[in-house]
Amino acid sequence: MIHLRLPFIEPRRLPFYLAMEEWAAQYLPADEYFFSWRVKPTVICGRNQEMDKEVDMEYCRREGIDVVRRRSGGGCVFADMDNFMFSYISPGDEITATFARYTTMIAAELRNMGLDACATGRNDIVIDGRKVSGNAFYHLPGRCIAHGTMLYDFNPAVMSRAITPSRAKLESKSVKSVQSRVSCLREAGIELSHKDFEHQMISALCDNEILLSPEDIAAIEKIEQNYYDPAFLYRKGENAPRKPSADNVRSIHSHIAGVGEIEISIAVDLDGRIGRMEASGDFFLLDDPETMIFSRLRGTLCNREDLEKAINDTEPEKAIAGLDRATLLNILTEKLL
Repeated sequence: MIHLRLPFIEPRRLPFYLAMEEWAAQYLPADEYFFSWRVKPTVICGRNQEMDKEVDMEYCRREGIDVVRRRSGGGCVFADMDNFMFSYISPGDEITATFARYTTMIAAELRNMGLDACATGRNDIVIDGRKVSGNAFYHLPGRCIAHGTMLYDFNPAVMSRAITPSRAKLESKSVKSVQSRVSCLREAGIELSHKDFEHQMISALCDNEILLSPEDIAAIEKIEQNYYDPAFLYRKGENAPRKPSADNVRSIHSHIAGVGEIEISIAVDLDGRIGRMEASGDFFLLDDPETMIFSRLRGTLCNREDLEKAINDTEPEKAIAGLDRATLLNILTEKLL
């Protein structure tokens, strides 16, 4: 694997590093690439999340915490200089296999450091049942990108104030707060310093290195600007996902094991037929739900028989990771009928 090294050590805003992943996937030869980075206090929302439902925006503004959005799915995470961020870029189109390989190798390196770590659930790495790393992934043509947090240390009070997950999500995990299920490498007993931990992780995973040039940095900075577009950041504007009209909109809000939290807004006309649909949540996108699922349902009457016919030839799990046809039908009929 090749380590991508930056020619500076001062942290940039988080979207710079997300842009660096895209740049590596688009412009470097097909190979495996890895880099580690840290940022000043930042909340990172998943691609499909409603920011104002997941983040205490007023608290973040008051405390100078940056709030950004990434292109991968999953839930909100908080990062600061006590939190390492890892990025892994791999050739190919097998997203789930690449993601599993990434989380497995990170957990294996933690075990090599004497920590009882394992990859578990949809996207976590845990030590003694408590999460030390949350991870996510997305896909560009011919490339898979996986990235995640690694908590060396953390301030649970700040994390709990900045991120405000829904009650349904917390209840599904049988916990009462963010901090009750989160740990860090320091609490787990790591004996390495910040610097030594990062160095050992890079040395263990990588056998080659590329030092980025000023031209590379300029190209990354150009991609970075896309992350500040209000249509992307706030899901607002002409190019943002369009929500159904407020007239006769039904909202389906579920937490599904193996999928995550999903909220589907559905406009239903006076004849009881489905119109526009839009999904938000911390699920992982594999493809476009509009093309793969929602377009097949448009115009369908809200009864079980017609809904089942409409999705009979769809493969929801190819759009939203873990969402099979039977589960989709069950949540639609439970909430719409």
